[in-house]
Amino acid sequence: MTAQPTETAGPRSSKGARTRTRLLEAAKEIFEENGFLSARISDIAERAGLSHGSFYHYFESKEQIFREVAALVDDQLGAPLAEVVLAPSSDLSPHERLREAVRRHFEAYRAEARIMGLIEQVSRYDDEVDALMLSRHRQYAEQMAESIRQLQRRNLADKSLDPAIAAAAIGALTARFAELWLVQGAVDTSMDEAVEQVSTMLVNIMGIPKTAAPRRR
Repeated sequence: MTAQPTETAGPRSSKGARTRTRLLEAAKEIFEENGFLSARISDIAERAGLSHGSFYHYFESKEQIFREVAALVDDQLGAPLAEVVLAPSSDLSPHERLREAVRRHFEAYRAEARIMGLIEQVSRYDDEVDALMLSRHRQYAEQMAESIRQLQRRNLADKSLDPAIAAAAIGALTARFAELWLVQGAVDTSMDEAVEQVSTMLVNIMGIPKTAAPRRR
C-alpha cells in the first residue's frame, strides 16, 4: 500500500491555495504544541483564522492534514539528495557532495525536530502515515542507489557493493542517527562533529576517494 497526500474538493483559486497553506502551517504548530492525539480541528482552524466548518473545504480529517504536514516536512529533509548529491551541474567531488548533503539534512532535521519526533511516533500506529513515509524512503533509496551505480561506473565507489542494499543502509543510518541525536537527545555532539563523522563513515562505506575532483573552468 502506498499512501499519498490527497486533496478534498474545495477552492482551487490562488486564494484557496493560500488558505490551504495557512491551514497546513497552523496544523503543524498545533501538532507540535499538543501532539497528534490532543490536537483538535477547531484549534487548527482557529490558529489559521478560519471557522471550524471551513476546515472541511480543504481536508477531510485531522489524519489527512497530518499526513500532508508529514509529507511537506519530509520534502524539506529529502531536498539535499536532489539539490546536492544528484545535482548534475555540481563541481564538488563525491566526498564533498556527501558532506554538504549530510550537513543540510541534519540542519533541516534539527529545525523540524519536534514535528519529526511526532511523525516517527504516529507512524508506529497509523498505517497510512507509515506507508506514506516508507514509500518516500524507498523513492530516496532508489535515487541514491542510482547515484552509487554511476559512481561505480566511474570507478569512484566500491564495485563489490550492491547499490540497493548500500542505499538502504545509508538511509537507515542517517535517519536513525538524526532521530537519536536531535529528537531523543541520546547522542551528545555538535553539528560540525556529527557531519564530519557521518560523512566520513558514508565515504568509507562506499569506498569513495577523499581527494577532491578537479574544478570546472
